[in-house]
Amino acid sequence: MSVNVEAYHSIQQEFVKQSVTLVAVSKLKPASDIEDLYKEGQRDFGENYVQELVDKQAVLPSTINWHFIGHLQSNKVKYIAPFVHLIHGVDSFKLLQEINKQALKNNRVIDCLLQVHIAKEETKFGMDAPELSDALEAAKQLPNVNIRGLMGMASFSDNQELVANEFKYLHELFTTHQFDKQPASILSMGMSADYPLAIAAGSNMVRIGSLLFGARVVKH
Repeated sequence: MSVNVEAYHSIQQEFVKQSVTLVAVSKLKPASDIEDLYKEGQRDFGENYVQELVDKQAVLPSTINWHFIGHLQSNKVKYIAPFVHLIHGVDSFKLLQEINKQALKNNRVIDCLLQVHIAKEETKFGMDAPELSDALEAAKQLPNVNIRGLMGMASFSDNQELVANEFKYLHELFTTHQFDKQPASILSMGMSADYPLAIAAGSNMVRIGSLLFGARVVKH
């Protein structure tokens, strides 16, 4: 078994006490690894690539909550719309419109998080504060999407003060805006390297991959 079961239970026990949802990031890992973690009780799994997610969803238990956490192209929304549990990285109103369109076709309301750009790296996706406000207002006209909260990725840096401040900024935006649809609002921030800082800043959903599944081969 390539899954670190001991680490999983340790992290999960910590998260349960703090009311934090663990999303196990299973990108580039085989379905067998997901099954191993599923047998330990994990139900929320995150994938970055649409085709990989579609392939895994077809062969794995229907009770898995699939989170799409990568950069989603509008023309690929249709492939995950029938089953996706939560789309994390909605970084434009155009994408939100397409999700609404495909959700309607599938007679669903799809839960989404709006991605905010908080990192120093230009390569990270996300809205700025004014774009976020505009998207939230415009989303009121989209009945088949449910904005559950925000998602953000901090700078890839050893500077803990920098990372903590980026998380703090996202939490401030999160508390400024109203996410009044039920169930409870989500602030998704923090990964394997920085999740303690994220939780300290108010995160209630964390995405962890390498601590659970080990290092992964980069996809080309």
